[in-house]
Amino acid sequence: MQFENAMDALTSIGVSVFAFTACYLLVFRVSSRSIPTPPGPTAFPIIGNILSHPLRNPWLIFTEWKAIFGDIMHLHGVRQSIIVLNSKKVMDDLLDKRGAMYSNRPRNTIVEMMGMDRGMSMLQYNDTWRLQRKLSKTALSSDAVKDYQDIQARVAAQMCISFLTDPTHFRDHIRLAAGRIIVSITYGLPVADAQDELITEIEKIVAMLSQAAMPGAFLADFFPIFKYTPDWVPFISFRKKAQEIRAVVERLGRMPFYQVLDEMAAGTTRTSFTHKLLANRSSEDDETQYNEAVMWSAGSLYGAGGETTYTSILVFLIGMMQNPAAQKKAQDELETVIGPERMPTLEDQAQLPYIDAVLKEVMRWRPAFPLGIPRRVDKDDEYAGYCIPSDSIIFPNVWAVAMDVPSGTTYPAAEFAPERFLEDEPPIDPGLYAFGFGRRICPGKLLAENSIFLLATSILYSCTVSSPFTVDENGRKCPAETVEFSTTGLVSNPLPFKCCIEPRSPARSDVIKQTASK
Repeated sequence: MQFENAMDALTSIGVSVFAFTACYLLVFRVSSRSIPTPPGPTAFPIIGNILSHPLRNPWLIFTEWKAIFGDIMHLHGVRQSIIVLNSKKVMDDLLDKRGAMYSNRPRNTIVEMMGMDRGMSMLQYNDTWRLQRKLSKTALSSDAVKDYQDIQARVAAQMCISFLTDPTHFRDHIRLAAGRIIVSITYGLPVADAQDELITEIEKIVAMLSQAAMPGAFLADFFPIFKYTPDWVPFISFRKKAQEIRAVVERLGRMPFYQVLDEMAAGTTRTSFTHKLLANRSSEDDETQYNEAVMWSAGSLYGAGGETTYTSILVFLIGMMQNPAAQKKAQDELETVIGPERMPTLEDQAQLPYIDAVLKEVMRWRPAFPLGIPRRVDKDDEYAGYCIPSDSIIFPNVWAVAMDVPSGTTYPAAEFAPERFLEDEPPIDPGLYAFGFGRRICPGKLLAENSIFLLATSILYSCTVSSPFTVDENGRKCPAETVEFSTTGLVSNPLPFKCCIEPRSPARSDVIKQTASK
């Protein structure tokens, strides 16, 4: 016991000394510059802005601070400066126009320990990333994604059948649909149900990555030396969890990839992202390096590709059930353009302006990644008279852009109102900020947009959603619950909620079954 107490004391002293030194050096380094850093909340000696840095809903707090500090602000972290970008213009100026300096990712100890730093989403800005990016852009070009439209339409119909036969578990059906689309497109593999390992395990990985990728979420982000300390040292339980996740990441990255290789050798391969890239390898490419790049490009698409689709369709359901007039208007437009004899296709998209506005509002109202994915600047930079210190973590506050609606609009920013995108002065198109910026923009953007369109319009075609109601003491109907969203991590998902789903007609159900069986 005395030994353990002594070790605890030594650990505490070591942590304190390390924190003091790191903070002193950071504050000295920043304060010694001739050009000021952007404005921000008052930093305290030693601990910087740790006490004022919001742990929950940071995008909301940063957006409130925008009124005080402006479009670019600075916080003192323990080891690095944090720069928050609060306007689309600043994001474009830095992340796009100065992309050579602003395209790196923060060094994240936990992400590295989990083995998630090998896929394009979290890779550093280097030659490996460039190769993966090149491969992904080739396999997900506007022409290439046309090959996947039949898969997306069939899965959308299968989801609607599940909605109508088992409406209670709608969340599982959406997760399965998003997973089926991305697994089919990435590897050409079938997914039986929502309990398939390719669905359940990747959901756990994405949830862990969402938390781990937020700088400062774990003690090891502040003190990387803890990565090497023995397991008995206090406060490092993350190590065991990271090792478990790494084993799953390794298995799920390699297993489907080698299955595609085996199918190619047997001549039984189905069209997929992985198959296309492997088939296009030239004799000049190093086979091992090329295959590794394809494997982790596929793993990145498979791991993160379904998250925006999943979250967006959940938000779509919430928007429709809380705004029945908007749902009716969207259904009427679908009826006028398509009728009941067939399900919607991507060819119908240009003729559905109100539904287009609905889907834009879905992505604006509740962006899946409200703080984007953080960047890291490679060297000191100057912008708008301010110094942005080298190695700073950069957060594009997507929420602030989404809530920045034109001053003359009749629709408050917090309100779900598709009509705002049909006004003479609409807000910024969320397609310009929801999928990233500059060189790091998601190469699967068009694929995700197509999936969201087909899943949402298939729901509108097949069923009507509504909010459960209770009756108060005066006999009035009141919504049964308020939908809450996750408040930490990179991804903001709706927490579990109830939704009533009713079929529109038996005839439509027959059309859906026919489409699902194609």
